[in-house]
Amino acid sequence: MKLPAAAPLQLISETLLQEKQITLYLKREDLLHSAISGNKWRKLKYNLIEAKKQQKNTLLTFGGAYSNHIAAVAAAGQEYNFKTIGFIRGEPHEPLNPTLQLAQNCGMQLHYLDRTTYRQKQDPAFQENLEIQYPDAYFLPEGGTNLLAVKGCTEVIADIPIQFNYICCAAGTGGTLAGIIASLNGHAQVLGFPALKGGEFLTNDVAAFIKQYNGQEYHNWQLQTNYHFGGYAKVKPGLIAFMQAFKATHHISLEPVYTGKMLYGIYDLIQQDFFKPGSTIVAIHTGGLQGLAGFAQRLGIVF
Repeated sequence: MKLPAAAPLQLISETLLQEKQITLYLKREDLLHSAISGNKWRKLKYNLIEAKKQQKNTLLTFGGAYSNHIAAVAAAGQEYNFKTIGFIRGEPHEPLNPTLQLAQNCGMQLHYLDRTTYRQKQDPAFQENLEIQYPDAYFLPEGGTNLLAVKGCTEVIADIPIQFNYICCAAGTGGTLAGIIASLNGHAQVLGFPALKGGEFLTNDVAAFIKQYNGQEYHNWQLQTNYHFGGYAKVKPGLIAFMQAFKATHHISLEPVYTGKMLYGIYDLIQQDFFKPGSTIVAIHTGGLQGLAGFAQRLGIVF
């Protein structure tokens, strides 16, 4: 499956970076595709190929009401001729929020599960019942992370034409981070920025994904767990101000769940002299900008 577009490197220039003698690039994975952007395209690429190989005509997956993954699967189904089914955590609400409206506009069938039932989605009996009910469906996990997704994410750094000391990436389920670490094969340093409070659990999850993918263990990576701003999809005034200032200066939109927190963390670490002078950092913009409309609707904030 051909990559939709290039993901260019964009040099970020600021006084702070000059003072600390740090070179910072943002890899614009958000520009890969207008609807299937960033790491969602990377995660879906080989899964879509496998679904075609298995002659499945439907993509079935799970997610929250504002899920980037739900939006991306719906858009991928429309573009690559799959029916799509999304099981959404929580009760239905009308009118639909911007994410679910986008998914429905792409043809996704939306089914709602109360939170108790949703937590059972990994149970064998629940899965078996779905497989009986939807025999033509290719199942994608919540967030899209499986070994084929890790394989796709190994390609994030394949077209970086410069030497660098650090790769920085936000982390939700850890699949993108695992792919990046595996692809580097011990070279450079990788910093992961969990979006969830208590993100230390990702250390084991990421290591397990890598072990399953290529049987290796690496020690050139670490998690920075102090930049969750209260938890998943939670924001605070300092994060909002940072994102607004970044956009005003660099004309690049961030989103507050992943990339905003990661870049806030990078800037804070630069202030603390975490990086040695002369270091080159590549930060991955993993997309997710479709979620901005939902934040604007809920919070009345323009990022």
